[in-house]
Amino acid sequence: MLDEPRSGRLAAWGNALLAGLVSPDDAAHRITGTDASHRVVDLPERSAPSGAAPDPAPVGLTLAIGRLRALGATGLCVALPVAGHPLGLSGPPEFNARALEAGEAVIAVGVGLGLVPDVHRAGPQEVGADGGPVSESDVHTEVLWRCLPVREAPPADVPSLGEAERELAEALREATEALARLNVAGSGPVAAAALEAYRARAERGREVLAPGYPPRAVRVLELAQRVGALVDIAYGPEHGGAVSASEIAARSEALRPVERTARRAQVAAYNAYVEQRLRQA
Repeated sequence: MLDEPRSGRLAAWGNALLAGLVSPDDAAHRITGTDASHRVVDLPERSAPSGAAPDPAPVGLTLAIGRLRALGATGLCVALPVAGHPLGLSGPPEFNARALEAGEAVIAVGVGLGLVPDVHRAGPQEVGADGGPVSESDVHTEVLWRCLPVREAPPADVPSLGEAERELAEALREATEALARLNVAGSGPVAAAALEAYRARAERGREVLAPGYPPRAVRVLELAQRVGALVDIAYGPEHGGAVSASEIAARSEALRPVERTARRAQVAAYNAYVEQRLRQA
């Protein structure tokens, strides 16, 4: 949860592009990030007759967002489902299954379409030539977003921004208490790297959400990432305390609801643009 999901970048900067708040080139650059490329397949043509098969040819991000706008999309929302928690999904089963496998998806509001990422990586996966960790620049990553029909219905378990903020304050307290109770010191090189990654993100956090988002959404997303950082640290056995299977199970049981709250808040933050538009309508 330290890194923003690709679906979050696509929704945030795609919403800014739909609203005319950023240029197409800027939106594409922000969404792509360190990946080599992002393309979209199976996107319906605006001029295609009803019931016609979608266009299987891949198109670039800005063309895809423009086509979604032409089809009637008014905003983009995020889903971050995991097994047993279809967060942000509304069906049908095929879309839900693909989104669950990917761990994320984007829903185009108003057109009954959703996008699921298929990530392809080439290059070293774990160890670099010098024996150290592989840097992102050493891995060539291409993302193919597959467009599928979605059911126009309220998404599963997505809180309002205000509800998410209230829940996060309690989750942060619970996460801190759980770390102390489970004797997780939060020390060591991996823990230090995790916290440093969070701090780096917090420093540039004002750009995590694109123009058009309310300041409260930025605040909620940053807090969700902070809670997620604590959860990630606590799950790692190298961070102190739990070494046996029973202790690791206890750690997972204690932190599962905290992790769930952080994911719900993350979705609420990314979806705040659409929530705001609905209130203003």
